[in-house]
Amino acid sequence: MQRFRTFSERTGEPDEEADTSAGNARKRTGMLFRALPVRNPMAGMPGLALRFAVVGGGGVLVNTVVLFVLYHWVGLPLLAASAIAVELAVVHNYLLNDRWTFAVGTPSLRRFIKFNISVLGGLGVNVLIVWSLVRGGTHLLLANCLGIAAAFAVNFASSTGWVWGRRSR
Repeated sequence: MQRFRTFSERTGEPDEEADTSAGNARKRTGMLFRALPVRNPMAGMPGLALRFAVVGGGGVLVNTVVLFVLYHWVGLPLLAASAIAVELAVVHNYLLNDRWTFAVGTPSLRRFIKFNISVLGGLGVNVLIVWSLVRGGTHLLLANCLGIAAAFAVNFASSTGWVWGRRSR
């Protein structure tokens, strides 16, 4: 059974006079309030991050397959093929994150645009880190791995806090 802590709508302070017995969370004095579940806000983060990473891995596969097909089989120029492949991977990642990672019922254009902006931010972080580290003498592949890790952190943080944050739904 889930415990609830009640808060007064007027003050935002905990309400000691609330009756939460048998699932009935009504204040005895009749003042308006809202019941909020008491739980650790970080409790679901590891599972959320894992789902986000799995979706990202699927996006890498989508990007790679589409790039190969568009460049080698369709004959598009590399820049066009790469741009289309990246955006299809972003669409893939958005739809799966929306449905599976963050369990939102209906996709929205607003969240999709925010997710695209978020991904561009992660790309910028990745490129900056790789460029800086390689210029400083770090091996290219190590720099790339560190750039990917930093971009993942930026994308995950912006997705949980901004794209699919409480006010974005």
